[in-house]
Order: sequence, then structure tokens, then C-alpha cells
Amino acid sequence: MANPTQSDLHVNTPLTNISIAYIQSSSNFIADKVFPKVSVPKQSDLYWKYSKSDWRRTDANRRAPSTESPGVGWKVTTDTYFAHVYAVHKDIDDQLRANADSNFSLDRDASTFVTNQLLLRRDIDWCNTYFKQGVWGTTLTGVVATPSAGQFVQWDQAGSDPILDLTNAAVAFREQTGYTPNTLTLGAYVLQVLRNHPDILDRIKYTQRGIVTEDLLATLFGVDKVLVAYASLASGPEIPDATAQDAAASYAFIADSKSALLSYAPAAPSLLTPSAGYTFNWNGYFSGNGQGLRIKTFRMEPIASDRVEGELTYDMRLVGRDMGIFYKQCIA
Repeated sequence: MANPTQSDLHVNTPLTNISIAYIQSSSNFIADKVFPKVSVPKQSDLYWKYSKSDWRRTDANRRAPSTESPGVGWKVTTDTYFAHVYAVHKDIDDQLRANADSNFSLDRDASTFVTNQLLLRRDIDWCNTYFKQGVWGTTLTGVVATPSAGQFVQWDQAGSDPILDLTNAAVAFREQTGYTPNTLTLGAYVLQVLRNHPDILDRIKYTQRGIVTEDLLATLFGVDKVLVAYASLASGPEIPDATAQDAAASYAFIADSKSALLSYAPAAPSLLTPSAGYTFNWNGYFSGNGQGLRIKTFRMEPIASDRVEGELTYDMRLVGRDMGIFYKQCIA
């Protein structure tokens, strides 16, 4: 064998300029994008709810001489929120820190890791609260053909018309609420079907480049924004060997990838304004940020480690059942 060999000249060590981590982009998470965040100083409190029907009727009438005008008013009720505290931590052992190569930023990586864990939890809770059947005042179900009341032709079937389905629903929505829905949240596979739907491609064939973007879909459907629920979650056993664990894991989108939600929410929380939902963030909890998130690092001397702990406070409240329409089984 010729000397020196390759192993004599080079000993494999981890590269300092790259590493591989499957960190989800923050744009994948939708829990903070669909409905406004309400920053609150206390963990629990009340908020006012005005009677819908009182604001949609009138007792105004002609007034005869020397008579009083009709007296009117509105009824109010209260509801409550309670911002729970969600937490998770990652310990950095002293021996691990002392032995780590220079390219590892253990504190930064731990902060990113626990933040990702909390954002996954929040999106899971968002989907369980809002993105499902039985929550909203109206649920429409997709069928292969011949829809009856409460149904529509699935958007991957011949003869379907998603533009007409959604714009007609928007008119009925306005009739019942006085507001036009402004947000369409799509499951990931629904977006792919809409991007290739013949009616939509025909509508945009003369636009620049002819590419069906979320902004273009928003224009076609008459909403301010189209959001896509891309966050995904792993399931499977935890195994000491990373390669074996990854091989045994399965992955799926958190949100129902074949459903959609058409809803109304104001750009920011305000008085005398309806909304499909609100997320109450307890920013008064030890100076958490506007999302109720804080990351802290502290010493765990009994286990010779530094602990990076993340906390996220929120309560997701459905505040207007009639301000959302859920589309179930949009595609086969």
C-alpha cells in the first residue's frame, strides 16, 4: 500500500460551517396568524359580548308632534379567558459543554429547540380548538357528486367550482353577520388541488407568469389573506439511536390537510368588533413578550447543568361561532 494513506493525512472531524437540523420555518405555524392576539396583564379576566340581534334591528320610526322617540338599547353578557402556562426545558450538562466542539452553540440551539416545542404545542391546540367539525355555526362537507344541503362537490372532482362555493358562502356570511370573511385557512393538500384547478388556471392564465400564489387565490376568493397549515408533527417511539428513531418515526401535518376554514377576524383586537376567535396572551407573566413567550436560563447545580426553559402562555377562545365556516373533506 502506498504511503502516506488518506487516513494519515486527514482525520475526520465535524465540519464547523454546516450542520443538519430539521427546524421548521416559523412561517409553517398558523396559530398566531389566523386570529388576533390579545395581550393581557392578568392570567384570567372577563370580556364583554354584545347581543348580535340588537345591533341588527331598528326601532327608529316616524315621530309625531309632542311624542317621545322610541327608546332602544342592547344587551351584554360576559365571558372569561384563562391563559394557561405551557413549559418545556433542555438541560446542558457541564461535561457536555466542556467537551463540545467550537461550532456548537449549545445555549442558542437549546433556545431554538424549546421554542420549536412550544410552537408545535400551540399549533396543535389551535387545530384542536378551531380547525375541525362541530366548532363553527356552519360546516359544509365535500362529496364526489350531487351535493345536497350542507354539501359541495369536492374541489378535485370534475364539475367542482371552488370560486363559486367560497364567494357564495361569503355573501351568505355577510347576510348573517354583517361582515365579509377575510381569511381562508387551507389544509396543505387543498392548496395543491386549488393551484391546479382548471377554473382557477383559466382565471389567471393572462396574469404575470400564470403562477397560482396564495395572494392570487386571496384575490379570486375575495379575502384578505390565504394561509396554509404546513406545520407537521412526528410520531413514533423514542429510541437511543438517532438513525433508528428517525427510521421508525412517521410524520403528518398537524391540521387536517383536506379541510379549510373561511373566517372573519379584525386585523387587531378592538372594541365593538366581532371576531371568530382570539388568542389571549398573558404578557404580565414575568415580562413575557407580546406572544406570552419567555426563555430563561438558570443553574441546576444538583445535576451540574444549565437549564434553558421556555414558557408560553395563552388561551384560545372561540368568540364568534357564526364568524367561521368549516369545509370538511374539500378533496377526496
